[in-house]
Amino acid sequence: MPSYRINKINEQVREVMTEILRTVKDPRVSRAFVTVSAADVSKDLSVARIYYGVITGDAEDVAKGLGSAGGYIRSELASRLNLRVTPRLVFIKDESGERALRIAELLKENGETQ
Repeated sequence: MPSYRINKINEQVREVMTEILRTVKDPRVSRAFVTVSAADVSKDLSVARIYYGVITGDAEDVAKGLGSAGGYIRSELASRLNLRVTPRLVFIKDESGERALRIAELLKENGETQ
């Protein structure tokens, strides 16, 4: 079970990542609307899994852009958070938002046909 401290760090990382992604200059990221749904930092703070969603823009391009901007994002995270270790970032596309939109559309269509 995650400790209170890790939960707090996860939430801080998620909030700061949302801010940092707005400052990324890579057009593959800056032209897209990217949300950070969650952050999962390991207990030893060595790795942070960042779950993101792409609302507008090409998901493949965003993934490549995040990979390219990884160094910048990590250095910004280090400067904004006071952690002993700055975790290595792993970006994972979270498709739950897209699935929810598809389900809502299907329900809407189904409701209109009855």
